[in-house]
Amino acid sequence: MAVLAVVLLLALVGAGLAVVRPGPVAGWLGGGGADPKATADAAEPAPVPVLAAADPAAPAPTPDGVRAALDPLVRAPELGDRVNVSVADVANGDSLYTRGGDDGTVPASVTKLATAVTVLAARGPSYRIPTRAVAGAAPGEVVLVGGGDPTLAVDGDGFYPGAARLDDLAEQVKHALGGAEPTKVTVDSSLFPGPVYGPGWDSDIPTGGFGAAITALMTDGARTDPEDARKNFDDSHGWAERSPQPDLTAGRAFARLLGLSGDAAEVKRGKAPATNGAPAGAATPGAELGRVESLPLIRLVDIMISDSDNVIAEALARQVALARNQPGSFAGGAAAMDAVIGELGLPADEISLSDASGLSRNNRISPSLLTDLIALAGNGSHPELAAVFGGLPVAAWSGTLDGRYQATETKAGAGVVRAKTGTLTGVHAIAGLVTTRDGRLLSFAVLTDQAPAGTTDETRQALDRIASALAGCGCR
Repeated sequence: MAVLAVVLLLALVGAGLAVVRPGPVAGWLGGGGADPKATADAAEPAPVPVLAAADPAAPAPTPDGVRAALDPLVRAPELGDRVNVSVADVANGDSLYTRGGDDGTVPASVTKLATAVTVLAARGPSYRIPTRAVAGAAPGEVVLVGGGDPTLAVDGDGFYPGAARLDDLAEQVKHALGGAEPTKVTVDSSLFPGPVYGPGWDSDIPTGGFGAAITALMTDGARTDPEDARKNFDDSHGWAERSPQPDLTAGRAFARLLGLSGDAAEVKRGKAPATNGAPAGAATPGAELGRVESLPLIRLVDIMISDSDNVIAEALARQVALARNQPGSFAGGAAAMDAVIGELGLPADEISLSDASGLSRNNRISPSLLTDLIALAGNGSHPELAAVFGGLPVAAWSGTLDGRYQATETKAGAGVVRAKTGTLTGVHAIAGLVTTRDGRLLSFAVLTDQAPAGTTDETRQALDRIASALAGCGCR
């Protein structure tokens, strides 16, 4: 509870700063017109908290009180004919409201909450994903071995700040070779077997820019122009052109960094040779020539949730699979996530996955599993899971909730709702945390997978009214 309270308080104090833009914050956020030196010299006002730390001793809502607040709202026609809801108390795990709470529902991107919790449980927040270069079987051959890092960059102009870089790896290889010239690059992306596109994905997703071919080696989440994608991220809502063969694209970039050109710069897929226990030297097939590592898992989880990054989600599910000795595939990731959910004492029979990003319409998760999962991450019994909250969008402030909770009927949720959203055609979902007027921390999940066509904005408003009702009442 203490860890979660600090995370919530820091994020929401940030929200308070955004309103008044004190001191140098105005410059960071585009305040414009201020003299930088004068701004830097000015005394910065102390921030005023907008949300007190969660208080487990605060008056708890009652099931009758929550029902009175939510029953009229969950019947809104904008939500469609199938609206499944769960609300629980984070401090004690008690269920406060359920409507189809145990029913499997298409979750869309809310799936990423399950991905985050299971990968944090399986790998731990500090784990880093390696990308290696090893000596090939042929003289001068360098094998680039993908470890599943979707954020790997070619150089300093990559999409993800702080990512591991191929140019650093290339310098390590040159040093290890001791002046010997590399002759060719082979790509080993065999860590992720099976289909590269997920079952149940809409037909436009592989070419539509929100998903990509999932391979064990890629750069910049398979984006073909990472610099342009970074500059236009807000306007494009994350859409970007993606490479159809991310592993070969990364291999070609690596070959160029090693100084190869022409036919020598063409790469093929292959397997890194086994060392078989032989003494390691630069000429020994399989000997490691260099290694770079991703950002810590806690940062990858933050990015996945805050940006709703589908490619990172699929890569992280494969880390769950590898940690549980499953194949690094869509099926292996789903099976491993299911196993970890069970290990955590949660009802694994209430989740059925085909992917980890939520792009698949085959996914089913119950609202009550989501609220149990969020409560488990927040109640202090598994401190490593609290990292899931760092990237959660804040209502009227960040991520997918930036432009929401600003209407009169929803502004009670501004700053006090932190949640992951999900959207597919006809599917709308939200799940996260809300602090009540009395300071009680609740987990909630609202999923509808039969929303009326052409009502996206109205359906989101209806979802936001539910969370805002919890924020604005004591519900006793």
